Amino acid sequence: MQPVQPGDLDTGTLALFVGFAAASVVQESLAEQGFSGLRFAHGYVFQHLVGDAGPTVGDLAPKLGVTQQAASKTVAELERLGYVERLADPRDARIRRVHLTGRGREAVATARRAREALESRLAERGGKRRLEECRALLADLLDELGGAPAVRHREVRPPR
Repeated sequence: MQPVQPGDLDTGTLALFVGFAAASVVQESLAEQGFSGLRFAHGYVFQHLVGDAGPTVGDLAPKLGVTQQAASKTVAELERLGYVERLADPRDARIRRVHLTGRGREAVATARRAREALESRLAERGGKRRLEECRALLADLLDELGGAPAVRHREVRPPR
């Protein structure tokens, strides 16, 4: 198969496809290591659960840009898979907060290791300096296009 040439695609499309391919590599690695059932969209939920705050489903919905019903459905799916749990708020038992389980934290750690391994693989292929330059350019472009604040504040939403 013929490789894609830099001029074959515009920058945004090329970056998008690279991102999708990288996400697939991480997802495949998770599945190979026993973390089945996880979808790309679940990462948008996980990003809000890595801290200790434990948001409610109602807190998650606007952060994800979905209805409360859609957020509840996704949380229920992740609960069934064993990655999250809803626990009573220590100050008000009527409030249920969503937290990663031990399995969920293991999945996050495994995904981080898979991304690190992918970075190493890419650095071997193109050289560490070129990869750093590519990352710097992509970060500059993200800032130019107004996406940097969402990344900094963990407010990245699924594509519509």
